[in-house]
Amino acid sequence: MDLLEIANRYYDEMLTFMREISVIPGPSGHEEQRAEYILKYLKSIGAYNAYIDEALNVICTVGEANDDMTVFMAHTDTVFPFDVPLHYVDDGDKIHCPGITDDVACLAVLLAGLKFILDNKIQLNRTLLFVANSCEEGLGNLKGCRQIFKDFAGKIKRMYTFDSFYSQLSNKSVGSHRYKVTAITEGGHSYSNFGNRNAIHVLAGIISEIYKIQVPKIGESKTTYNVGLIEGGTSVNTIAQNASMLVEYRSDNVDCLNWMKEKYHSIFENAKANCEELKVELVGDRPCMNHMDMQELHRLTELTKSIQQKYTGLKVKIKSASTDANIPHSLGIPAICVGVCNGFGPHTREEWLEKASVKKGFAIGLELMLAEGELR
Repeated sequence: MDLLEIANRYYDEMLTFMREISVIPGPSGHEEQRAEYILKYLKSIGAYNAYIDEALNVICTVGEANDDMTVFMAHTDTVFPFDVPLHYVDDGDKIHCPGITDDVACLAVLLAGLKFILDNKIQLNRTLLFVANSCEEGLGNLKGCRQIFKDFAGKIKRMYTFDSFYSQLSNKSVGSHRYKVTAITEGGHSYSNFGNRNAIHVLAGIISEIYKIQVPKIGESKTTYNVGLIEGGTSVNTIAQNASMLVEYRSDNVDCLNWMKEKYHSIFENAKANCEELKVELVGDRPCMNHMDMQELHRLTELTKSIQQKYTGLKVKIKSASTDANIPHSLGIPAICVGVCNGFGPHTREEWLEKASVKKGFAIGLELMLAEGELR
């Protein structure tokens, strides 16, 4: 089959799908409207067994559920809250819209591939599980993907998630722990109560200690830390009674991740002496790779890379990333994050998609589906 020629036949439908779903808000944890739209679309193309689960995943199975299933997924949520306008602008060559590459275009490729299989009654020897999943971004904490591997425990043997640009793929997961840290002190008037403890000062001390950390390194691993948000206080002439911050650390090595956990908690424990109360809440926990079948992961990596290069002519970069693949990787299940579009500026309001890139993305995605489904 000439998959690029087939892509031309599905191009207009992908464009229509992207235009309609892009303007539906989808912050992590609030994907209800997008899920309902996708479910309606799946029913319209003959995916009559499609349904929405309790995590707001939209699920469709091709073949009977068994103990050798392959998952193909793309996420429905965006990093943008409800108050960010989702203006869709098609200038002929590019589509401009927040979230268009991450992950709307990838959703379009996923569902177009499924539609081709259903339209042509393609017979496969292996069951494919298609998922438009929730909560991939930020503090969504991979809730949707977690639910899939809970509900289909022991049945899924490999996974591909469509996310990002087709010049790259990820076969190694970056794990992270994210905390909301809140300091509470007696506070008071900045002049008459001068000398009382200040909650902002407490957090500043913690931040100072975090930025003294010499990150661990094992082999080619990479470990990082960050303070991403800080807020609190009352006014310029008030000693802050309450202040909070969001902090994280990341690593693509499980031992380094655990080392950072011990270091952070030691810093938090020491800071308790400087305030009335220090609250530490774990708000994000993304695991990284653990006890992996490296031979099977290598097979998936080489298959994906060869298909991406075949249709794009690009040298594909293999990298570590934090994606839905973190969940299967933590369970020892091989998974690849596959790029199936091209564009610019994910996670910014200036994000745009190279329109025609979804044709190559369609060919990449469908060839993977047919290969892993073991076309009869």
